[in-house]
Amino acid sequence: MKPDWDSLANEFKDSASVVIADVDCTAAGEPLCKKHGVSGYPTIKTFAPGSDDGDAYEGGRDLASLRKHAESLGPSCSIDHKDLCSAEDLAKLEKYAAMSPERRNAKLTKLKNAIAKKEHEHEKLQKELSARYEASNSRLEKLKEEYKQPIKMMTAAKPK
Repeated sequence: MKPDWDSLANEFKDSASVVIADVDCTAAGEPLCKKHGVSGYPTIKTFAPGSDDGDAYEGGRDLASLRKHAESLGPSCSIDHKDLCSAEDLAKLEKYAAMSPERRNAKLTKLKNAIAKKEHEHEKLQKELSARYEASNSRLEKLKEEYKQPIKMMTAAKPK
């Protein structure tokens, strides 16, 4: 994927609306990767103007797929681009724009905290399930070892 990513970055190097970049999450970029929830590599994220969270890209990793996705990027529904909003999105956008910055930030924080709480619960469940799996696997391996010799002897006891 790296050669295709580098080719894509070269193709978009003069773009005014799309920046193709990479970050080494094992080195100096580790804090940035943690901030954006990157835990597997390679991870591709798309950031709309003004967005700190980014959206995960799950499409193809070949040059053609990456190029198609990059070409689809650009301005989207926002306070500066109302003409790009659906009627439904425009109504929501205007409602949120009418809020005080403090209220809007409080609501954003509340929503992000709700997601963080569910992520924590999900990770806790994953650890519990992993522990149960490991315990079950250990019991299975012990049983196999315990039955190995009797199975071998019963198999050897059969006439040919």
